[in-house]
Amino acid sequence: MLQLLNLDGKIAIVTGGSKGIGLGIAELFAKNGATVVITGRNKIDLDKVSSNNSKFLGIVSDVRDSCQVNDMINLVIEKFGRLDILVNNAGILPRIKKMHEIDEKEWNDVIDTNLTGQFRITKAAIPHLQKSGGSIINISSDAGLKAYSGFNADAYSASKAALILLTKSWALQYAKDKIRVNCICPGVVDTDMTKPFYKTEKDKEFINAEHPIGRMGTPEDVAKAALYFAADDSSWTTGAILAVDGGESLK
Repeated sequence: MLQLLNLDGKIAIVTGGSKGIGLGIAELFAKNGATVVITGRNKIDLDKVSSNNSKFLGIVSDVRDSCQVNDMINLVIEKFGRLDILVNNAGILPRIKKMHEIDEKEWNDVIDTNLTGQFRITKAAIPHLQKSGGSIINISSDAGLKAYSGFNADAYSASKAALILLTKSWALQYAKDKIRVNCICPGVVDTDMTKPFYKTEKDKEFINAEHPIGRMGTPEDVAKAALYFAADDSSWTTGAILAVDGGESLK
């Protein structure tokens, strides 16, 4: 019998959960019964969001710092006694540059946050998810599925493509532990991160037209896909790579 996307009693962690896609996911999870730990680097943002939702707990944690990641996971287990859902959402988008213009520090910063950061937190979470099974949801990008003309963000694309393959690898490694690992690849979503790309109405019209559905996405569009992967309704789904991009990657 379907659970109807019920997350009652579930404990979820959403990295980068104080804004954008992460906040959209956290809010929908909480609305459907989960207690949600949102993490990020900015305490002010976390406190502001947490104060508005009794089902949120904000914890400052930088995915680039193994000690902070481990401390955050330990605090979650100490407080709630379990972990059921991990959403690897934290990420950064570099300035758009051609490959030969990128310096090594820029490259490393993006890879450390968008890829190695996901490794750090997943590694810390796995022993707790192994106790009762659970769901890991990786937020990649349709830029990890294909190259786009003019979108010169090589480290970003590389990190998102790698996360897609890691999703499949982790899904195989931990299937026997009843841990499901799935991946969402959004297109352009209307968030603070993407706003620099559409400063004018003409820019916005162009981006909307790039999506066959006729519009860019919202955090809620991605959150609804994440809710399915988090709920027991998807108990036979693992290793899935889902484009939630208004058809952009089909072009």
